[in-house]
Amino acid sequence: GTVDELNSAIGVVISSITDEQVINSLFRIQKRLFDLGAILATNPDKPQLMMPFNEKEILFLENSIDEMEKQLPELKNFILPSGSLSVSYIHVARTICRRAERRVVAVPDETGVYSNLIVYLNRLSDFLFVLARKIAHDTGTEEILWDNNEE
Repeated sequence: GTVDELNSAIGVVISSITDEQVINSLFRIQKRLFDLGAILATNPDKPQLMMPFNEKEILFLENSIDEMEKQLPELKNFILPSGSLSVSYIHVARTICRRAERRVVAVPDETGVYSNLIVYLNRLSDFLFVLARKIAHDTGTEEILWDNNEE
């Protein structure tokens, strides 16, 4: 359920942005989330029935993060998950992704078949954080810094 919720949240993000390259990346991610959901839905006592989750998808996320970060100013403070509607949608998707990761971590996995899924979800939440910053940067949306001294 949580992976489906994440996939739907990414659909909302896609509907709120115009950058074709980002949209294509998000479509790719949506397809991988369907794969991930199918693996999670397979009986864990029959790992031979599970389709493998390709590690190149983890590399895709890592490379995408690196490319986006090159375009962004260095982050020196925490930022609030806000700024514009599309940036906020991305942050909502990111938090759903973190919840999905926690749920997969909690599943018993004696065979280790879920390890790549956990890594993928972890990288995906990082990807979504950096994507929110990129969309804010590209649209001229100010990142709101967290200040614990402010009332």
